[in-house]
Amino acid sequence: KNFKMSQSRTRAFNVIRAAARLKVLGARIQAEKAALQLQNDVEEVAPVSEQEPLLPSVPSVSFQQLPPLTHKSALARDFEGIKEMLMSSYINVFLFAIPVSFVSSYQGWNPVYTFSLSFLSLIPLALILGDITEDLALRFGDVVGGLINATFGNVVEIILSIAALQKNLYTVVSMSLIGSILSNLLLVLGCSFFFGGLKNKTQTFNAVGNRACSSLLFLACIGIIIPTAAEQLIPMPDSVASDLLGLRISRGAAILLLISYGCYLLFQLRTHRDYFSPAPTPGQGEEEHEDVEIPMLSLPTASLFLGIITIIVAICSEFLTGSIEQVSSKTGLGEAFLGMIVLPIAGNACEHITAVMVAMKNKMDLAIGVAVGSSIQIALFAIPLVVVVGWATGHPFSLSFDSFSVLVVTVSVLHCNVITGDSVSHWMLGTQLIVVYGLVALAYLFR
Repeated sequence: KNFKMSQSRTRAFNVIRAAARLKVLGARIQAEKAALQLQNDVEEVAPVSEQEPLLPSVPSVSFQQLPPLTHKSALARDFEGIKEMLMSSYINVFLFAIPVSFVSSYQGWNPVYTFSLSFLSLIPLALILGDITEDLALRFGDVVGGLINATFGNVVEIILSIAALQKNLYTVVSMSLIGSILSNLLLVLGCSFFFGGLKNKTQTFNAVGNRACSSLLFLACIGIIIPTAAEQLIPMPDSVASDLLGLRISRGAAILLLISYGCYLLFQLRTHRDYFSPAPTPGQGEEEHEDVEIPMLSLPTASLFLGIITIIVAICSEFLTGSIEQVSSKTGLGEAFLGMIVLPIAGNACEHITAVMVAMKNKMDLAIGVAVGSSIQIALFAIPLVVVVGWATGHPFSLSFDSFSVLVVTVSVLHCNVITGDSVSHWMLGTQLIVVYGLVALAYLFR
């Protein structure tokens, strides 16, 4: 909740929250005008009161003696900004599930109830977390803002994975991370192409930036294939030695992938920023986006709100992962299906809504940046980060996944590269991506 989200995701959120920001800006301007008008009124009345006071018993008042309107207006802007974040989407109605999930967990209700309530809680939390992250990123510029978004953009997936890792649910960890890649790459991007194509017959996007993202995704696939193949194909004395070989290669590969992600941030946010800048659509200039890039919250309020939401996400993730084994046994759904299909829906709700809305506004560069950019962040940052965290905490999580999952993610990346190769999209291409995601979900449902 999105690793930058990068420059594209920042602009995507700006488009969606433009009306809210204009409302907050209007309130700020009205407060300043009211203060200025009051000052002018005091200055106009003062000379008259010196010559012929209308009310001699009332002491004269100067503008400096008025209450500190700036502090009140700042608090009012923060309140208005938080209100807009909480009330701007119907999805936030699921916030009611947060206190109920707490009660369910501590009162020992049916694990299915605890899982469902925690799952519903994470959806609006991911959306709000994305809003706060983007709001913080606006005040620091593209580079630092990109790093902030990169750190907190997929915090729901990372917290979920680390919580499952601490419970030794390695299958859930690997499936949820791969599922996040597939969800963004197939479902989110497919819906963006589909709904954008229904409203705009044919849409185009930046070819150079798309090729760079496609090559990075395939690099991530290679980083997963090599440890998996080494563990399964290189002859070793026993299975323990094979597992140790895969673990050592995975830890080295994780460090290299993290370095690659750092280079990607530098490439995207500093040295080749223009490659990822969306071209203005006909009749629209970049100035209209510049006008609305104003933070809705003050820095202390945004930081405090971010910390509170992150803590709640961590608690709900703990409830969810703590009940997943019992839910699997009671419902008959495998842990692989829950991790691959169900959990990514909660973490990717923010990206899904954002990408579809901007695609319908014919801003495909922004939609590509949200969907594909989030996949890159999971593949090059979240997955190797979990490997490193497991290394530091004594949990032997590796990049050696099962062969079927590696095949699925590699074929999906190749299919996506073929579809986006000519930098033109329409609704039929979106249908193909959605169908591929349906095939993957079907395979894991009966696995």
